[in-house]
Amino acid sequence: MTRSVYVTGTEPHAGKSIVVLGLMELLSARVERLGFFRPIIASDDAAADLQIALLRHRYQLPAAAEQMYGLSTAEAAELMAAGRSRQLAAAVLAAYKSLERDCDFVVCEGTDFDGAVPALDFDLNATIANELDAPVLVVVNGAVPEEVPAAVSVARQSLAERDCAIFGVFVGRVPATDLERVSRLVARDGEEPVYLLPEHPDLTHPTVADVAAALEARPVVEPRDFGQREVREVRVAAMSVEHFVATLSEGSLVIVPSDRADILLAGLASTLSPASPTIAGLVLTGGYPIDTAILELLQSAPFPVLEVSESTYDTAASVHAVQPRIRPDDERQIATALASFEAAADTVELARRLVLARPARVTPIMFEYELVERAKASRKNIVLPEGEDDRVLSAAEILLRRGVVDLTILGASTTIRARAGALGLDLAGATIIDPLLSPLRTEFVPRFVELRRHKGATKELAFDVLGAPAYFGAMMVEVGAADGMVSGAAHTTADTIRPAFELIRARDGVSVVSSVFFMCLSDRVLVYGDCAVNPKPTPSQLADIAISSTDTAATFGIEPRVAMLSYSTGLSGKGEDVDAVREATELVRTRRPDLKVEGPIQYDAAVDTGVARLKLPESDVAGRATVFVFPDLETGNVAYKAVQRTANAVAVGPVLQGLRKPVNDLSRGCTVTDIVNTVAITAIQAAELPSAAR
Repeated sequence: MTRSVYVTGTEPHAGKSIVVLGLMELLSARVERLGFFRPIIASDDAAADLQIALLRHRYQLPAAAEQMYGLSTAEAAELMAAGRSRQLAAAVLAAYKSLERDCDFVVCEGTDFDGAVPALDFDLNATIANELDAPVLVVVNGAVPEEVPAAVSVARQSLAERDCAIFGVFVGRVPATDLERVSRLVARDGEEPVYLLPEHPDLTHPTVADVAAALEARPVVEPRDFGQREVREVRVAAMSVEHFVATLSEGSLVIVPSDRADILLAGLASTLSPASPTIAGLVLTGGYPIDTAILELLQSAPFPVLEVSESTYDTAASVHAVQPRIRPDDERQIATALASFEAAADTVELARRLVLARPARVTPIMFEYELVERAKASRKNIVLPEGEDDRVLSAAEILLRRGVVDLTILGASTTIRARAGALGLDLAGATIIDPLLSPLRTEFVPRFVELRRHKGATKELAFDVLGAPAYFGAMMVEVGAADGMVSGAAHTTADTIRPAFELIRARDGVSVVSSVFFMCLSDRVLVYGDCAVNPKPTPSQLADIAISSTDTAATFGIEPRVAMLSYSTGLSGKGEDVDAVREATELVRTRRPDLKVEGPIQYDAAVDTGVARLKLPESDVAGRATVFVFPDLETGNVAYKAVQRTANAVAVGPVLQGLRKPVNDLSRGCTVTDIVNTVAITAIQAAELPSAAR
């Protein structure tokens, strides 16, 4: 039976979208077939609805955008004006029921209250919620703390009068300094809970993309982070250059006539200077032609440049009216919104009230959600040696906004902060250390010499080597100044793992350090090992890789059923390679009789139940394997990349296993999301270490 909840606000901009996003994030980890529905949207182009686009993209919702709404505002207004409210409700219900058939849970989001039709209000949302038989989660505006108790009471009473089932109340936009006071004001026993959603300043700022959409502006310069640059202040440049520069502040959107070449060049120079504020972008007004030489210089700007034909005054008025929206590609705003929601609600208690059992199967979305939640629970300190990489800095900001880990970023402080400013990133929560200047470099020398004495290490050599961020970061992990390290975005795997092998070393009882990839397919997560470290493992090493891989799988919530892969299944084949896999399988069974393992086995017999019934009908693993151990590096590397590219799988890793303390590698083609996931994995590995190893 499909379950649902209906989220509606009592007025515009109360925080409803943040609540919906937070609920979808929570549900995505517990519901396999999740749905999202809006009864009424602004136009009949569902693909243009930002909330539908955001949630459909982020949570990989299978339904088409057209299935996720009932009516457009114009259609609803026409029905209401004709007194046909019953037909309106029937049309919405029919669309909802069509979506509901393929869902286990549906989150419904009420109307936005910002259209031109007064009838689309709280009453209509209550009526629709009743028609959909969905309990209501109501969001009230808490910007004025003294008014919150009355607003909550009125919302409850209004819903009760309309016979709505009330699931709970969110109070949005509560000033952070007033949370405790508002909590006391709304505390009631014996009623549904009230959750306080703190106002986050970063969620009050529109982005340059929001401004561009509202103004229908033409992009002159459109950098990669165009949709993520926050407008923290609007500055109309009507003064001379010296006064413009003197009053410029971080995150300003500068509105200026396009014939003011002096201001255009000053804005560009300010952003390129490490000591000056970084502007969010330029809006060129008036429609005046831009000088060719000036235009060529602007093309090198690291910020967006927009062009409109309207006057400066009219443009400024329009910009001030722009409301912030969370866009599908804005990972920073998404991270901030989720952090705000998670600060407001006890997600465990919410899941319990929604009667959500933990599913037996782990899907990719569930896997990524669990990574972040488990990492947040332990809040480890992870060191990132590649502070010069833009992707690393962007991922760092997201991790800090979500409160996933504490971060230490290595590199020249002035360079990192200047680059972060140019990208519009806030890294105030990170510790930035320059290995070349840090006193820790000298402090680490004796330990380095001790660890590498057998290789002839001297104090002078140690001091030189520790100037390299990867070695400095590995030594931080070794001595306990950091809990783990993630590198590889700008360096080879060898550059990342060599310092770990030399300084951190393998755990006792582990003969070989190896790696796995988490292969996130459309409906499940599999573990592939070893695809990155050991070229030609011996049978004993292959057994160790299998055992380490099962431990890694179990650590991350994947029930281990191990397939020892070969070109032959069971006793059907002979040869040196298949015999090595057979020997490794027997070693696994001897060393870990508790594990479910099958080998040698071909890949099709490991994943396909039909093939498994023919080849190994009595096996507990065949057709149901979750951990795949490849016979050598060449096979594993080819296989994981083939699956990644042809099945559109997300490959998270390589995740190193067997080290005393966690260090993980990134591929040089990694995305920001890859870095976020790998840092979370590293934090979880650090939390799972035996206390003696920390």
